[in-house]
Formats: sequence, structure tokens, C-alpha cells
Amino acid sequence: MLRYKEKEDIEARYSQVDAAVDTWRTRSREVPDAVRREFAARLRISLIYHDAALEGDVLTHSEIKAAIDPTIISDTSLIPAYDQIKAFNAACELGAEIAHGKKKVKLDTLKELVDCLNTKDPSQAQYRKDNPLHRLYYHEISPPEKIAYRMRKLGEWIDDKSTSSMHPVERTARMHFKLMQVFPWAKLTGKAARILANAVLGQANYPIAVIHSIDRQRYYEALKSENDDIVLLYLEAVETTAVSEVSVYDEALRGAPRKRRRA
Repeated sequence: MLRYKEKEDIEARYSQVDAAVDTWRTRSREVPDAVRREFAARLRISLIYHDAALEGDVLTHSEIKAAIDPTIISDTSLIPAYDQIKAFNAACELGAEIAHGKKKVKLDTLKELVDCLNTKDPSQAQYRKDNPLHRLYYHEISPPEKIAYRMRKLGEWIDDKSTSSMHPVERTARMHFKLMQVFPWAKLTGKAARILANAVLGQANYPIAVIHSIDRQRYYEALKSENDDIVLLYLEAVETTAVSEVSVYDEALRGAPRKRRRA
């Protein structure tokens, strides 16, 4: 009975999120391009901030803005994470290209994202050869000798017809979970998984998911066992973006003075 109730709840969440996404799609077609671009720029800053926080790094709005805005001339020595911010932003741009193109998501796509995230150490883009002694994530991960095999199995799962038939948010969340269980890169797996997830959502015409820093512990816990926790987290993140964006668009369409909002 409990399992049925849980299934019933998550099915209701799918319907609720899809309703919000349908409204988002309609409003996105109605507002001027400039309004969409402005929101996208603010959302990118929010994404960079929260994604860094998931990895234990605290960034400020000014640091992120200085690193990704080409109109700002910055003293990079004053921004310790400057290269990492620029690399993450570039990987997000690549993810957006994947989302809006017809390129099928494969393991090679993931490796392209990792190469883009890699700033200095070429070994970071290679499968890890040992188990990290100190890491942020505390779920079980694959031993190094099984990484290549499990990555191939992940690729097969991505290509499987049953995977394609899943709800886009579920497919995204399950893919994220499976990749994190392998954890092929000691430092870049989490970032690459989240960017790839947003590329998959974009291909299905869903808004990007920003997993907020306040949900960091919840996110870590969701990676410890295969259940609906990671799916529910993604459903919430997608809905939050959709509702926030629609709110901004509705305000723009009414022609009222727009107050700055957090993405």
C-alpha cells in the first residue's frame, strides 16, 4: 500500500510539473527575445553559484559576473576560481548547443563536456585510476577497474528504447544517478553530470534544472540509493525554473516596471 501511494504521489508530481512547463513554453513564445536573454543570463549566474556550492565552493555574484561577462575587465588574480568559472560557463554553452541541436547524447558527448570543464590537469579528463581518499560525495562508487565496463553499460542504457520512452525528467534524473554511481572522474563527474542533465532536458524542451545549495544534503542523500528521491529533486528543480521564468515573463507582458528577481 505504501509503495502504491508513493507511486501515486510521483505521478501527480509529473502532471503538476508538466502543467508548469506547458505554461512556460507558451510564455516563452510570447515575450521578446531580449526578455528571454536577460532571464537566461541571470539564470546562468544562479546555476554557476549553486553548482559551485554543491561542490563546496562559495562564489559571489561579482566574481561570477567578472569571469563570464566579456565587457568586464578583471584582475584574474583577485578571483581564485576565475578559470574554473570560465570553464564551467563554457561547458554550459556546449550543453546548450547540444540541447538545441540534433546531436544525440552519447558517452562521447559527456567526454566533450569533461574536456571543456578541464582547466589545467589533463589527467582530470581521464578515468580515475584509484579511489579518492577525500571527496565530497559519500555514496558508493565503482572501483577503478570496473569504470570502463560500467560506462559502456551506461552508454547502452542511454541508447535503449525503453530509456527513450521514459518521461524526460525521469530519464534525466536516472542518467544522472547512474553516472554518479560510476563516478569516472575524481573532480569533474558531478559538474559534468549536471550539465549533461540540462542538455537532455533542453532536447526535450524542458527548462534547465538548478539544484539549489540549500538542497545540497538532500542531493547527496539521493545519490546513496536508487529510488525516486533524485527524480523528485529534478522535478522540483525543473518546476522552480519554469514558475520563476513565467513570473518574469508575465510581468514583462503586463508592461509593469520590473523588479529584479533571483533566478
